[in-house]
Amino acid sequence: MPTESVRFFDTQFQRQVNAGEFELNPFERLTLPYLGGELLDLGCGLGNLALEAARAGCRVTALDGSPTGIARLRETAAGLGLPVAAHEADLGHWLCDRDYDGIVAIGLLMFFPRERAEALLADIVAHVRPGGVVALNVLTEGTTFLGMFEPDHYHLFAPGALKAALPGWEVLAESVDQFPAPGDTRKVFETVIARKP
Repeated sequence: MPTESVRFFDTQFQRQVNAGEFELNPFERLTLPYLGGELLDLGCGLGNLALEAARAGCRVTALDGSPTGIARLRETAAGLGLPVAAHEADLGHWLCDRDYDGIVAIGLLMFFPRERAEALLADIVAHVRPGGVVALNVLTEGTTFLGMFEPDHYHLFAPGALKAALPGWEVLAESVDQFPAPGDTRKVFETVIARKP
């Protein structure tokens, strides 16, 4: 059964598909130049990054809980002849079963309770090949206004927690981005892109 978060995004993705809105977000634009080889895109959404990575030569496996997102990605990748395997998955229980040259989790980890968010982060880190790249993006501040979060079903990572989970990795890029939010609040995201030794 889909979570509130999946239902929220599926509705948003339907609107975006109808409006033809397929732009890369700022975090995806930051990440794209660092990707190569076999790529796993967790929480791929509409597949905008997966498609661009495939155009750039990556072989992409893309997972998301949204039926709308996966259907759009499959259809577009097939129409363009791009090497993308897109699958609907319950990422709240999913486990990685192989290694990749790159793993991307943009705007995903905060949608799980702390224990699951931290376990999934550890699973991602463990399945990047030596010399491979991880791209992580999480919300560090700002949940009170977000209808997409279920009560007690999200985790805000502390600033610096992503880098702390990558000891010995080479940080290739990082950013902290703030955006205005309803009610004179703000949302703050932290992004880290790093290479495994």
